[in-house]
This record gives sequence, structure tokens and C-alpha cells, in this order.
Amino acid sequence: MNKKKVALVLFVFIVLIAYAGYLIIRIVQNPTVTFFVEKGDLTLEESTVGYILRSETLVKGENYKNGIVKIKNEGEKVSKGEAIFRYYSNGEEAIRKQIKEVNDKIDKVFSQESKVIPKDIKTLEDQITSNLDKLYQLNDLKKIAEHKKEMNQYITKKSQIIGEQSPAGSYLKELMNQKADLENRLSANREYITAPNPGVISYRVDGLENVLTTTNFDYLNKDFLEGLDIKNAQVIASSNEAGKIVDNFKTYIVCFSKSENAENAKQNSSIKIRLPSDKEAIATLVEKKKDGDEWLMIYQINSGSEELMNYRKLSFDLIWWHDSGLRIPNEAIKKDEKGTSYIIRKRSGAEEKVYVKVLRQNQNYAIVDNYSSDELAQKGYTKEEAKKVSLYDEITL
Repeated sequence: MNKKKVALVLFVFIVLIAYAGYLIIRIVQNPTVTFFVEKGDLTLEESTVGYILRSETLVKGENYKNGIVKIKNEGEKVSKGEAIFRYYSNGEEAIRKQIKEVNDKIDKVFSQESKVIPKDIKTLEDQITSNLDKLYQLNDLKKIAEHKKEMNQYITKKSQIIGEQSPAGSYLKELMNQKADLENRLSANREYITAPNPGVISYRVDGLENVLTTTNFDYLNKDFLEGLDIKNAQVIASSNEAGKIVDNFKTYIVCFSKSENAENAKQNSSIKIRLPSDKEAIATLVEKKKDGDEWLMIYQINSGSEELMNYRKLSFDLIWWHDSGLRIPNEAIKKDEKGTSYIIRKRSGAEEKVYVKVLRQNQNYAIVDNYSSDELAQKGYTKEEAKKVSLYDEITL
């Protein structure tokens, strides 16, 4: 048994020695990994979470418990004074049912009465129906009143014709009066809500419209925002009781960062942010202040605010800078005793040192440019050392 164990150990040892020799030969034959210089883009990004603030005005009527009938749909632009929605009137369903019953009685009288002039009555019926259709579609309250007045005139005229030419005229006239009374009750109880100012209508109401205000930002800090317990990427539910008018030109994102870039960011400077949809929007830093060991930054979004309408809190990327040019890996860059950056280029099997300017750099790559002969001379280098890196050059890592 001991001899077998010794033989097994020797075998493993020999295998390891052979593998180590193989690796040494590989390293001698190809001691470095190479990379071809390419033209590319480089960005420095920071992922964070932002709270969304808007300039918004809550609109709510007295009959909010009755439910909303939308006149303007979610996201539509409205002008000041324009009707945006109305509330169902008290007992609206019952009144509509009564109107239908009266209409059925009127139709029954028409079908049984042969002395009524069909052509005149049909013309008036068509005019009344047309006006009713328009009433359901109109948003302008003044035009609604005009159409109601015109429709009542048609109804009166129709009753007069029937009263003059039909034995059932008095009964039919009574039905017409009942219908007119019911329609007046239906209209009188409706509460129309108009826009207090121009903007975009939204029914996504979360109760924070008067909390996360934009008149000033002194109240904002991390403890306050986290205390609101807003869930990230949660869609605001639509309300059936109220709406709001949003100034879609003023959407703000509040975020926090400890990075050096955040510390160096200047007020009124602009950067790009990447939204969850991968759409990039221009944002301007309107305010910045210290909050504990972090920077609280407030950005105004200049485009793409419609995408943020449904949310109060979202993850997004701050794109601190973007550049393009000759791109190489950071592992290829070294520094000499003077502190000048250089790379090792391979041409025809020979290696040579090429000095480069590092213009931009993130965790993995750098954008570089060449020094001129005069620039290198000022640093104390000879003309022979003034070499230039080009696209597709092979460099060592």
C-alpha cells in the first residue's frame, strides 16, 4: 500500500512539473497579450435613484365621490378654462333609466298614430338626435348651452305638430315635457371641472401634489424623501375622484451622490441622463447642496418629461461625460520616471515606446491622443522619441 501511495504522489508531481514547463514555454514564446488600437466612444456613468418633482395643480370638485367622466384623456394638453372632466350627477343612472322609459312610450305613440305627418316628425327627430350626439362630445360649456337651447326648440316644435295633428297629441306633449324635465335635471346636477391654468391633464394622483412642490427646494433632504416611503418604479394609480394639471416643461429629478464628479458639478451645468427606457435626456443642475456625506442634486429635465409622468421614483444613469477618439485599455498605459504616459507598440516583431496624452479615462479604457514634437521637446525628449500611435496599431498589455 505504501509503495502505491508513493507512486501516486510521484505521478502527480511529474504531471505538475510537466504542466509548469509547458506554461513557461508559452510565456517565453508569447510573453504579452496584444491589443489593436481602435476608434471608439467612452463614457463615465453613475447609476442612482431619483425622486421626481413636477409643477402640478390638483383639481377636485365637490361631487368627487360620484366618479369622473373624462372629457380630456390622460396626457392631453389643455388651455386655461377648458373643461377637462365632469362628475357623474346625483342619481344619473336612475334619471337615464327614466329617460329611456319615456322614449319607449314616445316611440309607441308614434307607431300607433297614423295621422302625424311622418316627414316633418322624422326631420325634427333627426335634428334632436344629432344635437344629443353633439352634446355628449362637446367640451366647451358655452357650446353645450347653445346646443341644449336649440334642441329644446326642436322638441317644442315637434310637440306642437303632434298636438295639432294627432288625437294623442296631449299625451305625447306630456311625455315630451317629462323627457325635457328629466334631461334638464340630468344637466343641472352635472359638475364640470375646468383647467385653472394651461398644461397637461393627468389623472394619476398620489396625494403628493402639494407635498413635493417646486416653488423652492429648501425642504428637501434625504431623511424627508425616504420618510415618504415611495417605492422605486411604482406606477402612480389613476384616480376616479380628481385630476391635476401638470406643467410638462418643468420636471425635476432629485438624487444623491458621493462621487468626485458630483462634488465637482457646477450649478447650471448640463449633462445627459439615461432613463429606464434607454432614452437620453438633457438635464440642467439647478441646485446642489451638501446632505451629510452626500451631495443632494436637483436636475431639471429639458426633454423626455412625458416618460416620467407616471412615476415618483426611478432608477437612472448620470452620464458625466462622453468622448470619442483612439481607445485603448488602461492596462496598456504606463508612466516613465518623468510621469509621462506611454504605450508599447509592436511593429514587425519589434517593440517601441510611444508617448500619448490621456484625454479621458474610466475604469477600463482611455481615450488618447499624440504629442507633437514640440510638446515632447519641452518635456525633455528627443525628436527620435516623438512617435505617433495610429488606428489599428498593435500594442502590448
